[in-house]
Formats: sequence, structure tokens, C-alpha cells
Amino acid sequence: MDNQHKMIAGYRDLSAEEIALVNDIKALADKVGALFESLDYCASTDKRCVAIAREYAQTAFMWTVRAVTKPTTF
Repeated sequence: MDNQHKMIAGYRDLSAEEIALVNDIKALADKVGALFESLDYCASTDKRCVAIAREYAQTAFMWTVRAVTKPTTF
């Protein structure tokens, strides 16, 4: 369905620049995610620290996307 974001409360149309920024953020998040996966398989890492770092990174990327998209609802 085209333009389904218009049917969801709080969503808006994004400019081409905003779309590019969100795509850049998501690409970087994928790279960081791959780094965390490699840390999971490294025997010498503290798994609890990696898990905490992963959680904070996911939160940071989420808030970064929200900073660009500026949804009107929480």
C-alpha cells in the first residue's frame, strides 16, 4: 500500500535529505551491529559489557532516527 505512513498517527512525509540521513543512520547501525556480532564470538570479550554496549547503541540509533524524523507522537 502506497503512503501507508499517512494512515499512522504521528508520521509525516520526509524530505529527500531526511530520507538520505535515515538511510545513512540505518546503514551505520547495521555496521555497528555486525561489530557486536563479531564481539559475541570473540572468547576474550566480557559478554555482559558487550550486551550493555549493544543496548546503548541500539537506543542511540533509535533516538538519532527520531531526531531526523521528528514524529509527533511518542
